[in-house]
Amino acid sequence: MTTATAPAQDLADSAFLKAVRGEPVPHTPVWFMRQAGRSLPEYLRVREGVGMLESCMDPDLVVEITMQPVRRYGVDAAIFFSDIVLPLKAVGVDLDIKPGIGPVVAEPVRTLADVAAIPDLTPEHVPFITQAVQGLVGELGATPLIGFAGAPFTVASYLVEGGPSKEHAKTKAMMFGAPEVWEALMAKIAGIAAAYLEVQVAAGASAVQLFDSWAGALTPADYVEHVMPHSARVLERAGALGVPRIHFGVGTSNLLGLMGQAGADVVGVDWRTPLTQAIGQVGDRAVQGNLDPTLVFAPTDVMTSRAAEVIEAGRAARGHVFNLGHGVIPSTDPDQLARLTEFVQSYPL
Repeated sequence: MTTATAPAQDLADSAFLKAVRGEPVPHTPVWFMRQAGRSLPEYLRVREGVGMLESCMDPDLVVEITMQPVRRYGVDAAIFFSDIVLPLKAVGVDLDIKPGIGPVVAEPVRTLADVAAIPDLTPEHVPFITQAVQGLVGELGATPLIGFAGAPFTVASYLVEGGPSKEHAKTKAMMFGAPEVWEALMAKIAGIAAAYLEVQVAAGASAVQLFDSWAGALTPADYVEHVMPHSARVLERAGALGVPRIHFGVGTSNLLGLMGQAGADVVGVDWRTPLTQAIGQVGDRAVQGNLDPTLVFAPTDVMTSRAAEVIEAGRAARGHVFNLGHGVIPSTDPDQLARLTEFVQSYPL
């Protein structure tokens, strides 16, 4: 791995970092959630026979996978290749990612003793993360690296349910019926997530994204009382490091304003909410998004026409980072994503 880094000014002048700071940009910056993998043949080759968590703990593999979409598409930012449950694995929680299922926890959390048994994360738990980020910063040069962590509610849901859930019934049962256990668990996960982001920023990440996959299962009132304070603590600790913070959730049309208030500089918007509507909710903040991920399967002219609508809508925001409204679908044609990237970056401002 090379250890040379780009001058700080080159990074600061990147279209991505300008957009998240609300400054004029040379073009609308674009990157894609889950751009590092799944749909890329080169990703499938290097991941063959290697488990997801194993790949996330191999610094050389993390560098290679994170770099692949940057090389292929020329996107304006790289997203650190990781998984939301990796910090839990690193501190010793017995879990695995089952193909076709997702994270599966051997012994779900039920009691205060279960929470207390989860260690706090320190840099010594994740030396491979520091090594990977340092290697990436050298490879990326003037392209910013976005650090990544799962938000407390989503990670808590996996720990309580024992795996993915559509209803989050056990999670909400704890939230409403055992609030002391819930608060302890959320505080524990918030500390782990914040420490995980701090490790990435200390090693050279230029921004961070807090990803709340399941927050859309909550009412605004329940989000405010049971979740928002913990996400806010994560974002506050990341903000203290001087890096921009992106906060993204799925199905969170009713929470966008609150997610911004939790401490985000940029609010990610999924494809269900028109960007014009979202901008009115998030206040004086940048937005990220929000082309429907399935539009890359449409004819190119249809895809680019809809992308133009997103870019035009984004002009009303403090800043706009183009992205899909969720992650890249595994069966996406990489060439079509390349066409989308070129279209966005060449779109006249």
